[in-house]
Amino acid sequence: MQNSILYSKISACRLCPRLVRYRESVKPAKRFEDWKYWHRPAPGFGDINAKILIVGLAPSAHGGNRTGRVFTGDPSGDFLFDAIYKAGFSNQPESSSRDDGLALDGLYVTAVVKCAPPDNKPENTEATRCATTFLVDELRALKKVRVVVPLGAFAHKWLEYSLRQLGIDTSSVKDFGHGKEYTAGRYRILTSYHVSPRNTNTGTLTERMFIDVLKKAKLMAKA
Repeated sequence: MQNSILYSKISACRLCPRLVRYRESVKPAKRFEDWKYWHRPAPGFGDINAKILIVGLAPSAHGGNRTGRVFTGDPSGDFLFDAIYKAGFSNQPESSSRDDGLALDGLYVTAVVKCAPPDNKPENTEATRCATTFLVDELRALKKVRVVVPLGAFAHKWLEYSLRQLGIDTSSVKDFGHGKEYTAGRYRILTSYHVSPRNTNTGTLTERMFIDVLKKAKLMAKA
């Protein structure tokens, strides 16, 4: 279930010239030659009544920028959605396209920056603009969210920023580290390393570690 107004607003955004140029210039990878790339911002996805929100960095050039769904069609998303399924939040372990039948239950997934950035590195002005324009709106729209899981230090930083834009005291939120817990207003924050191949292929973040984070988030949301 999506917020249709927010979805339309995000997917039509052209506020960051560098990101617009890059996302539209990405040529299909050889293995995706039969795809018509989305080439637009990738909105968040999931249960609008979710109690748990996962926040990532940004879509990848051949993932969300291709499929139009955040964390869909790349190795990070493969790891993420398989773990989400095993933790009991979805009806299937794969997320391959916008019309693949995937449904999330009690969980919503988004990213700080909605467009694929060059070298996966948004500029500070782009992150500020996107968080202020969209992540803040998503937090407002997801009225039942109680637990937020930022993936990595970047998401942790911009989640804290977005909460401050909502007038929430974040003075108790400290530095990023895997498995740390903080409270800010009505939100509980439970941090996790990002699900990128850099972390998952090296064992910095294992499937067991991440599923444990998701299960803990579920318990925290019930408290």
